[in-house]
Amino acid sequence: MPISFRPALIAALFSSVTCLGLSATVGLTQAVAAPASVAGSTRADQQFVKTKAAFLQALWQQDPDMAMAAGKYQDANKLVLPDQASRAAYVSFVDHWLAQLDKVNDEQLSAKEQTDLALIRNYLKGSHWYLTQFREFEWNPTQYNIAGSFDAILNTDFAPKAKRVRVAIQRLQNVPAYYLAAKASIKNPTPEHTRLAIKQSAGAISVLAELEKAAAAEKLDSKDKAALDEGLKNARAAVGDYVQFLEALEKTLDPATARSFRIGKELYEGKFAADIQSSFSAEQAYQRAIKAKEEAHRNMEKLADQLWDKTMGGQAKPADGVKKIAMVIDKLSENHVAAKDLYPEIRRQLPQLEKWIREHDLVSLDLKKPLVVRETPEYQRGVTVASIEAPGIFRPNDKTYYNVTPFDGQPAEQVESTLREYNHWVLQVLNIHEAIPGHYTQLQHANQSPSVIKTLFGNGAMVEGWAVYSERMMLESGYGGNTPEMWLMYYKWNLRAVCNTILDYQVHVLGMTEAEAKDFLVNQAFQTKAESDGKWLRVQYTSVQLTSYFSGYSEILELREQLKKQQGDKFKLKQFHEQFLSYGSAPVGMIKKLMLKDAVK
Repeated sequence: MPISFRPALIAALFSSVTCLGLSATVGLTQAVAAPASVAGSTRADQQFVKTKAAFLQALWQQDPDMAMAAGKYQDANKLVLPDQASRAAYVSFVDHWLAQLDKVNDEQLSAKEQTDLALIRNYLKGSHWYLTQFREFEWNPTQYNIAGSFDAILNTDFAPKAKRVRVAIQRLQNVPAYYLAAKASIKNPTPEHTRLAIKQSAGAISVLAELEKAAAAEKLDSKDKAALDEGLKNARAAVGDYVQFLEALEKTLDPATARSFRIGKELYEGKFAADIQSSFSAEQAYQRAIKAKEEAHRNMEKLADQLWDKTMGGQAKPADGVKKIAMVIDKLSENHVAAKDLYPEIRRQLPQLEKWIREHDLVSLDLKKPLVVRETPEYQRGVTVASIEAPGIFRPNDKTYYNVTPFDGQPAEQVESTLREYNHWVLQVLNIHEAIPGHYTQLQHANQSPSVIKTLFGNGAMVEGWAVYSERMMLESGYGGNTPEMWLMYYKWNLRAVCNTILDYQVHVLGMTEAEAKDFLVNQAFQTKAESDGKWLRVQYTSVQLTSYFSGYSEILELREQLKKQQGDKFKLKQFHEQFLSYGSAPVGMIKKLMLKDAVK
């Protein structure tokens, strides 16, 4: 589940392959001002609370799209142009606030306020790096797509439908200027991102059709109706012109001389530091992942030996351990749902996961928060099979969507390959990861964090790391019956997190080829052809994000084991989960610091 935490101007939050705004349960004034009234808060804490409130208000004004992603729609009618003037203004905004934060004395703040300060600084420094060093706006045309923001306006209940339609009509008027600025920004794009942008632009056309349909159901006055008609005509023409621009551009791109999608070691380490915020470097995380892969293979071979006679009958057992594992997995993968039953099966399993967690008292759940399984919107397709799309932090009661990409237009062979990949056991682990007690549950707890900052600037490695950790935790609790089949498929799935890190580093830094990547995924990570094909596309379109799974997971697991050793019989698993999740989506290293400090009190 890829997640972007860059501002909308930088990472096109609403048009990225997966849009996820983290959520909180209280409004800005309550959430930011509350610590000032807490008994024992220092004067420095109280002053910093005011600084945070001023920063957030300035951020909403500077970046209306990020405000929308957070659930604040007061400026939703404004479509910010992705031009040099906007980027320069953002850099100035970042420099100003970094200077303001330099006036804050870290040592006078409480530990929780120190982490908020660190998160804001990390966000600002990362934003500056993205705009001045990474400069993705020049070479990634997928950043320019209006679909996500219009989708949010039409389908988020921040106002009556008639008002939302009028907001969309106002925003519509700037679409032609938006795409003109996009074309002017693109310089030497990668062929891969250009092709994906052409494909995803179809989503913009479909969202414009949705706006037209929604408007038809409302009683618009003549002025709004005229603005809608003219706006739709011009917007559709602008999208079509952008697609033609990209198609013409693609024809001129020579793969031998065009910019590579591989970002190289220097940019990779810079992006890893900005996004992952790990205690390790990217290269160190890569080396740790290699060791984890070797350990997983050893455990999987033992399980394959246990299952051989039951699964493979009288077939001769190969001496090669990896081949042996692959044969057992291949046979077990025949057990999967039919394509038509995929969505019903996912919906059926979610209450079962809820029941298991309640009965085993693993973590608190809020079953009132709506979770909707749906087809991935067209403008988000092309990278992942499944993802979670949560409401913004100031719209906590809106629906959370569990997006699953449909099989539309895929040949039967590819559909079968995907279903084998998400077989009887793996589909359960997928639901744990994406929903319960993975992303959906973690976001429920993030809602309750007293810090809007920790929620708003949530760390992707913590979010993904928790989802991966939750898979292991569920099986350790006995979910799946402790069968060797379930554990074998768990390790196969867990190898995704491990091998994602290896793959991403080797492709972007060490130059792994497509053939080498797919051979690695199929023969070392035991993935199907469909999954390896999809992962190769994803590693071309993204960088570093694939490392977030293993990076966060390994640090969470290490923290748990450290606390278990430190606390002995006093260690309680649910208490660990509740406390860990209570800090919102802060980086694991920050949470570790706070939890270890509390543990010695």
